[in-house]
Amino acid sequence: MDISYIVSGFAVGMLVGLTGVGGGSLMTPLLTLLFGVPPSVAVGTDLAFASITKTAGTLGHRYRGTIHWQVVKYLCFGALPAAVLATLALKYFGTLDKQIGQIIRYSIAASVLLTVIALLFRSRMQAWVIHHPEKQLHGRNLTIATILAGALLGTLVTISSIGAGAIGATLLVLLYPRLTPAEIAGTDIAYAVPLTAIAAFGHWWLGSINWALLAMLLIGSLPGITIGSLAARAVPEKILRGLLATTLTAVAVKLVY
Repeated sequence: MDISYIVSGFAVGMLVGLTGVGGGSLMTPLLTLLFGVPPSVAVGTDLAFASITKTAGTLGHRYRGTIHWQVVKYLCFGALPAAVLATLALKYFGTLDKQIGQIIRYSIAASVLLTVIALLFRSRMQAWVIHHPEKQLHGRNLTIATILAGALLGTLVTISSIGAGAIGATLLVLLYPRLTPAEIAGTDIAYAVPLTAIAAFGHWWLGSINWALLAMLLIGSLPGITIGSLAARAVPEKILRGLLATTLTAVAVKLVY
């Protein structure tokens, strides 16, 4: 079983490196469906996994100067309190309760479908916003919208471990359409570090992190991400994203039915 976890971590790492899609949308459903890990444990373990891998990504983006720290601050204003409140709600209702586990399972499915939408339509949404400047938010309204987006992401990530990657990047594209792809990626990763860390700490408090499983996933995923990143230019992005969107849609349907 340990080898299976390492291989799965490597495969997810490869896909993350190739597509840039966050590992949560891949790892959490994989643990739930393939290995039968309880949804709450899959979420908690993946959050701990994400907090480690995203820290490394943030250091790289900081070195390249592709992080907008003011946007990160506003996202955290919404995301971090939402993560704490979502953790307290899970504690109150009981993460290990069978009905709550089913709710978490459905929330994972919904987050996966949102990721599919983000994968398929992000470029079109960005183009629409750029060509309709009158629809863009500015000043105080933009700040409030960013904080609210952070709150939505904080809730989604804490409950399902999914949302900080493709969904977060899509919201940033809609709110800040003039940012470059590298700036979108850097800002998205940077705010996700404290968010996933707090959410992971909350799941540790709830007792829903499998540390041995986490170690196996890291052993496989770190070289997988490296190889995938190096190979990304050789594989057509449209083909990869199409296959990934199809796979994630099937995963979401399987989670529900």
